[in-house]
Amino acid sequence: MKRLLVIGYGMTAHRLVEEVRSRDREDRWRILVLGEEPHAAYNRIALADRLRGVPAAELKLRALDDPRVQVRTGTAAAAIDRPAHEVVTTAGERIPYDALVLATGGTPARPPVPGAELPGCYVYRTLDDVNAIREAAKARRGGRAVIVGGGLLGLETAEALHRHLGVLPYVVEAAPHLMPAQLDAAAADLLATWLSGTGIRLHQGRGLLSVDGGPSGEVTGATLTDETVIRTNLVVFTAGTRPRDDLAADAALPRGLRGGYLVDDDCRTPDPDIWAIGDCAAIHGSRTGTVAPGYHMATKVADHLVGNPAPLPPLSEAEPSTVLKLPGVEVASMGNPHASPEGAIELTYTHPAPTPRYAKLILDPEAHTLRAAILLGHPHAYGRLHSLVGQELPAPAEQLLT
Repeated sequence: MKRLLVIGYGMTAHRLVEEVRSRDREDRWRILVLGEEPHAAYNRIALADRLRGVPAAELKLRALDDPRVQVRTGTAAAAIDRPAHEVVTTAGERIPYDALVLATGGTPARPPVPGAELPGCYVYRTLDDVNAIREAAKARRGGRAVIVGGGLLGLETAEALHRHLGVLPYVVEAAPHLMPAQLDAAAADLLATWLSGTGIRLHQGRGLLSVDGGPSGEVTGATLTDETVIRTNLVVFTAGTRPRDDLAADAALPRGLRGGYLVDDDCRTPDPDIWAIGDCAAIHGSRTGTVAPGYHMATKVADHLVGNPAPLPPLSEAEPSTVLKLPGVEVASMGNPHASPEGAIELTYTHPAPTPRYAKLILDPEAHTLRAAILLGHPHAYGRLHSLVGQELPAPAEQLLT
């Protein structure tokens, strides 16, 4: 029996194990999963719900209850010994493998500014991170919080702190507008107006210059690049992640220019027995931070491991897709709304008041095929349009928004 070792126990690793077990009808693989966190796999996409007060137990993924699968939480890998086909844990244990899948995910970025490590500063990535933010906010109810990053996570964090934990949030976004990767300026302006009306304070087009500390060594404020000073004792960093690819160096595995284990279209590294999937993988140097491509990679690797590498349908042109659901407004982006191929047709629909509604549809030059879309205030259109990206439209575009 062969030994499959999986490093990391997030959503992508969980899907990989399920896919291998569902395909391995001859029981050729015994699987060991090493998870650095003390928890079993959980729905990372739903961490904002935990910040709002949903019990952590409701985020757990289905248990891998299988005699051929062993999961060890609280166990971190320190090195890969490729000649010996072993992984060395931080405790010094050596674990052999026949195939190794790296699903180590990403680590949250802290801006390289003075004070970013002070007590009162938190990153947002794991269940423990969110639990810590929640407890800090409860202790500071009625106070202020600075959220660094005006993307999806930053806005979800601001809403949860404001509505559910009684903390006044100040969102700091260095880009000219909110959710710069997903929205155009028109949609972002409507969203900003609506958010400001709910009491969330927005500082766009300016970055964080420093986190300021007092005599006790804890956070007392944040200074922005325009010299604005916000008095606060709670700062949350939600501005991006970098891949967890630290095992590459000693194992002489190549990395992409922007990090991540460099893999081919099959998610295989130059070592034929080592694969990488999810946030830590760089396919020909390109990375993705969304779950759908990670699941796609997991399925592809599972097929190879069981000796049935059937060609998978290509990932939908709608990916990456993003949905921000806040009480009173819903924002969605699918495909690449910033790509405007020559001859592409852009259709926009705007209704600014009383509840903002905006749609931007990017079509092919013949206006038959949907390439990408931005939606604000069209909650029923997302599912329909998401399934149509890359497909010929069955009806005039404006009819699909109703």
